Amino acid sequence: MRARDLAVEYESVSVDSDALDAARLMAEHKLPGLLVLDERGEPKAILPASQMIKVLVPAYVIEDPTLAAVVDEQHADRLCQALAGRRVGDCLSRTAAPPPIAAPDDTALEVAALMAQVRSPLVAVAMKDKAGTHLLGVITASHLLHELLGKTGMLSTPSA
Repeated sequence: MRARDLAVEYESVSVDSDALDAARLMAEHKLPGLLVLDERGEPKAILPASQMIKVLVPAYVIEDPTLAAVVDEQHADRLCQALAGRRVGDCLSRTAAPPPIAAPDDTALEVAALMAQVRSPLVAVAMKDKAGTHLLGVITASHLLHELLGKTGMLSTPSA
């Protein structure tokens, strides 16, 4: 099976999208992350849900996690306000690597190797030409596992 056959439509956002809307999208669809597109609509980065959560947590709590125990629930309920007025680009890690991109003809094993190498929950599938990068879809780790297990007949649930 080739990457083009495994690729599915997937939620994406632009670097200029509203961060709170992006967080809602992740939460409502239970997504492990979002594909972030640049101004030209080309894959720029992957915003993992864990990075979005990191934006919510005050820096002093990240520095000293024991302080989390003293933050009352009323203040904890306001954590998402940290996203107000921010753009998705503001939430990306400064060291965010470009997203892994598979070519349409890559095999499932090539996609799996790429995903494992960069430890990404998703891989963009795109065609590159002189005009730029054209996104065909995305392959998530769970979808790839489903396909690989299905091909081997190991998808059925084990007996209790």
